[in-house]
Amino acid sequence: MRKLKVAVGMSGGVDSSLSAVLLKEQGCEVTGVFLDCWGEPGCGVNQGRKDALKVALKLRIPFKVLDLKKDYQEKVIDWFYRELRAGRTPNPDVMCNKEIKFGLFLDWAMKNNFDCIATGHYARRQIVYPALLKTDSSAVPATADYLHSRYVCSPMLHRGNQAKRTCESFFSKEVNFCLYQAVDKKKDQTYFLYGLTQKQLSKVMFPIGEMTKEQVRREAKKRGIHVWDKKDSVGICFIGNKISFNDFVKRKVKEHEGEVIDKKGKIIGSHKGVEFYTIGQRHGFTVKPRSRESEALYVLGKSIKSNRLIVGEKKEGERREFIIEELYLINPKRKLPREELTCRIRHQGRLINCKIDGKKVRLNQSEFGVAIGQICVVYCGEECLGGGVIKS
Repeated sequence: MRKLKVAVGMSGGVDSSLSAVLLKEQGCEVTGVFLDCWGEPGCGVNQGRKDALKVALKLRIPFKVLDLKKDYQEKVIDWFYRELRAGRTPNPDVMCNKEIKFGLFLDWAMKNNFDCIATGHYARRQIVYPALLKTDSSAVPATADYLHSRYVCSPMLHRGNQAKRTCESFFSKEVNFCLYQAVDKKKDQTYFLYGLTQKQLSKVMFPIGEMTKEQVRREAKKRGIHVWDKKDSVGICFIGNKISFNDFVKRKVKEHEGEVIDKKGKIIGSHKGVEFYTIGQRHGFTVKPRSRESEALYVLGKSIKSNRLIVGEKKEGERREFIIEELYLINPKRKLPREELTCRIRHQGRLINCKIDGKKVRLNQSEFGVAIGQICVVYCGEECLGGGVIKS
């Protein structure tokens, strides 16, 4: 039987590096792929490529570099600035996953005869059988008992001869796919993956989803992977934290002073331009001395037309409901459960019990910092059902 051919997105970090290692150990034909999306000096891309190449050489696997800088600029960065100018709060990591990692990278892999791609995301994917969907609206995920059709190259789940089987049945149209939170809840990245389609999930693997970060580092060190203790990258996808948010915005948006007002419309200060602020932000604007008794003021709203920031106390910025543009479901054949739903409006934000009626999301508890343009991601237990962009 032929080996499963997998293109692994390798960033030079420990997560993607161990993903490549585990897949090779399980008998897959692995190719490391570095996505070159941002090439400015000091951004860490060059070091990431060097680290990824070093791991690939150690594993003796092919290594390729995809130049996606132009696409990344047009599909992610330009979109990011358009959203800011429209007064919304964009999430470039979500768009990066949609357009780059599970868009262009996946398309490239399919055109080059790979069976699937793999990434170092902390998430899990499960198979659901259509027969169960017809009789049970909650849909039962496949378990280890269904080895005849469960993907056998799932790291940390199946070992030995099973890992050498091909996955022809895995790609069958007879199954559906669900997305689950990672075992390590502190590292879970399903918030950024809520927009994955059934087609994409059928061609994607998350090798470290069953592991904690501590386990990942330990297993990488055990195998002599030199980046086992490399710090996690933070900041905007592919750009990192080498440049501050404000400095990044300044590249396309000039500072233009505006008025800071309270909820009654009284002018109490000034700011540098509404594009530089997000809902819930506490600092960065100036308030006239003794204009308010409160020591802590937060951005509650902003007007693009008048270039005004509305600020107030934290309790004034709490909300119990909001509207989303459209609720996207990862598995469209599923019925949305009426009970036991939770949602979060930011990565690693708290999960709040909620009810969804069409496009309206009602929270059981008040949440602070709900902003237009943010993503509301919906869960049922550990399963990520989908989500939508907050409209108002």
